[in-house]
Amino acid sequence: MTEKINHSYDASDIQVLEGLEPVRLRPGMYIGGTDEKAWHHLPIEILDNSIDEAVAGFAKRITVELLDSKTIEITDDGRGIPVDEHPKYPGKSALEVILTSLHSGGKFNNNVYKTSGGLHGVGSSVVNALSSEMIVKISRDGYVWTQTFSRGKATSQIIKGEPTKNHGTSVRFTLDDQIFGAAATFKPLKIYRMARAKAFLSKGVKVEWKCNPEILTEDMNISSQMTFYYPNGIADFLEEKTNSKPRIFQKIFSGSVDFPDDSGHVEWALTFLTDENGAASDDGFFASYCNTISTIDGGTHESGFKSAITRGLKNYGEKINNKFASNIIGDDVFDSAAAIVSVFYKTPQFLGQTKEKLSNPEIARFTESALRDPWEIFLASDPKTANALLDFVINLANARIKTKQVKDIARKTPTKRARMPAKLADCSKHGIVGTELFIVEGESAGGTAKQARDRMTQAIMPLRGKILNVISNSDERFRDNKEVNELIDIIGAGTVKDWDESKLRYEKIIIMTDADVDGSHIASLLMGFFYQHMPQLIHGGHLYLSCPPLYKLTHGTESIYVDTDEELEELKNTKYKNKKIEISRFKGLGEMMPNQLRETTMSTKTRRLIRIELPSKTEEGTEDTEKTKILVSELLGKKPEFRFRFITEHAKFVKDLFV
Repeated sequence: MTEKINHSYDASDIQVLEGLEPVRLRPGMYIGGTDEKAWHHLPIEILDNSIDEAVAGFAKRITVELLDSKTIEITDDGRGIPVDEHPKYPGKSALEVILTSLHSGGKFNNNVYKTSGGLHGVGSSVVNALSSEMIVKISRDGYVWTQTFSRGKATSQIIKGEPTKNHGTSVRFTLDDQIFGAAATFKPLKIYRMARAKAFLSKGVKVEWKCNPEILTEDMNISSQMTFYYPNGIADFLEEKTNSKPRIFQKIFSGSVDFPDDSGHVEWALTFLTDENGAASDDGFFASYCNTISTIDGGTHESGFKSAITRGLKNYGEKINNKFASNIIGDDVFDSAAAIVSVFYKTPQFLGQTKEKLSNPEIARFTESALRDPWEIFLASDPKTANALLDFVINLANARIKTKQVKDIARKTPTKRARMPAKLADCSKHGIVGTELFIVEGESAGGTAKQARDRMTQAIMPLRGKILNVISNSDERFRDNKEVNELIDIIGAGTVKDWDESKLRYEKIIIMTDADVDGSHIASLLMGFFYQHMPQLIHGGHLYLSCPPLYKLTHGTESIYVDTDEELEELKNTKYKNKKIEISRFKGLGEMMPNQLRETTMSTKTRRLIRIELPSKTEEGTEDTEKTKILVSELLGKKPEFRFRFITEHAKFVKDLFV
């Protein structure tokens, strides 16, 4: 039934959401969604408030305890959330106002917190809104105070309890199945790593980890109780992570410098890893944080740090008259680096509510300026080590330049030196054996695929929307269409009339689209294009369809990917019957994390591909080929009645569809 629209539209149609109703109605606006990543963001918000107390100098010990798979408790020995009556809300404690109102809290006042990681007046209340139960205990003013909440509302008055000399805040909350689904559970390993990260980012603060042993498994390789303590902060942590690996210099380059105008400061730790043969190591990493928040997409603090280190090393090379130092770029320097940069700033700006990328432009300048002198002094104080690092990075730069030169010459066809489209992320292997071109639906999925690919053998070409239907459009429109002509140039072997397989640039051409109707349509249009203008590509066995999954099913530490609803139901009723499982629905390739896309759709070890084939000529003539030509023309042509008839006649034969 079609829903009727009220065409009158007056003041009575305007809905006003009160309290925390907006959070429950649209949780994605506050925590980015309702998936596993989103619900694991909730304890971070509470823990960040405790860390803010520690950074401000009021807390020395924090406890993170996973009571069961849905309930967590975070306790600190800070000042304790105020419990007295709020002057603007008679009859309500400050605690109740903070937990039941958006945009309330102490983070707006620099007299309370110099820097903070919590969501200014949003974090704790959002967690309350998305919890089936929350119990808060405050130790301050000589007593223990308790108040309970559920789904954004107070379920009790604040209660004055037993006397105490302690001080601090304890928040216990349980995930709300109404928001996240019954399968939503906390992953102990994720919470463990979160607690450890907050400890090394807050030097001198002890973070105690506790977990119900019943929800731990042996493969997690973590204990049920542990205390994290890093007196020297990120320098201690980097030493711990890399002390068993070969390093170019043994001493960690670390330090801390204040920003101008007392606006914050930057802390860093850096070393460079090699493999056992002295070559670049695959174990390098770069982690960045702002106010102890993990900025997984980087930002201005990362760019400032990388710029300072790169320029400093190049300047050192120029001072010792090394003529190759000018070839160095940032990718060479950080190809094998293990680095952590952490900034604390009064007024951070992020892209997105969940703070995954720092955007303050001034922080890039502040960070680069802060690192410049310490890094130059570090290099000058140990010329032997500095020279070893410089030679190591120059070797990487020379290898990069040589690879680019070979690719520029060898990967382009001998007769056509046309510049490849800028959005093509080409592979670096010489020759076509083992190489693959992924034609990807959408810029977002293309970006994820670029991170997930094997750079040596896999190239990525993202498409913007649906490609031209070459079957139902004129040759003139085909000749004028930029996207289809870019594909012809990239593939390199020409079209049906001038096809030269020796000029083919990739061994496999793989169409990778979303597992939905639009994705199937785009795949059909691409297959129509290749059939019409490059049939030799199909006859040669070079054209493939990828098979991205619809679901990820997780039980404990075991995860499998599922292609169809029928397969999902079968697993739920057989292998996982009466077991607690978590089901994630992939709405599109762009929503997958790079490691998920690699594992399910791109890795040659775990993916599934469908090879596109055409019928060969029969002994009697070209009957099968003509039938195919007519069928493609009808299904992709301008007359929908042919498609309708085909679907009606053949629907009864369909048993399973991948997409």
